[in-house]
Amino acid sequence: MGRLDGKVALISGGARGQGAAEAKLFAQEGASVVFGDVRDAEGMKVEAEIQEQGGAATFVHLDVTKDEDWQDAVRTAVDKYGTLDILVNNAAIVIQKVDIEDRTGDEWDRVMEVNAKGVFLGTKYTIPAMRKSGGGAIVNISSVAGIGQSNHQEPAYAASKAAVRIFTKVTAAQQAKDNIRCNSVHPGPIETEMLMSAIGSPENLEKRLRRVPMHRMGSVDDIAKGVLYLASDDSSYVTGTELIIDGGAIAM
Repeated sequence: MGRLDGKVALISGGARGQGAAEAKLFAQEGASVVFGDVRDAEGMKVEAEIQEQGGAATFVHLDVTKDEDWQDAVRTAVDKYGTLDILVNNAAIVIQKVDIEDRTGDEWDRVMEVNAKGVFLGTKYTIPAMRKSGGGAIVNISSVAGIGQSNHQEPAYAASKAAVRIFTKVTAAQQAKDNIRCNSVHPGPIETEMLMSAIGSPENLEKRLRRVPMHRMGSVDDIAKGVLYLASDDSSYVTGTELIIDGGAIAM
């Protein structure tokens, strides 16, 4: 038996990186998975991979900043698989670090729109479906940037991920009456295309790893396994908390 047998999950940012790893693992654990992204071609490839392995998966185009895209994604999950039990708010963007005075307002707004508003919209449109199904689990992907090591963080990204952390706790407290749990995951440096593009050079990567006691990057599977725990009934008494998966970075 899988840890998610009979569950239906919706995952944002699922075309590559952590989101794709989560979609694949969830399907392996028995869930029917709807996952979305703005990267349609890559998303369709992930859908095909999961289906070839015997899993149930449906890719949808999902711009997390758009109400109608979230409404369509939730509707697809319910219409195709009958219910909605799990939401993973995974989609996010990063930008190159600059000093606060050099960050433009438009850049700040774009990061907050995707990373924070996207989590809000996903939660907003998922709650009614979860309430109807008798409850569910929401897992929001934040970051160690939302907790600490502030001297080294990009300001807009850190602020957006801190917003996700607090929004998670508010959601957990207010939706417990509906049997909806909500927790956040806080990755450290994870080996993804998105992070490597932001780091920019081997020298910058080495500097980043000096702030990680284990002195290595994590893998997308490291994160997916933590998300699986919070999405499954194994964590049935866990809500409003944060799971840090960072190789010890916050401990420094």
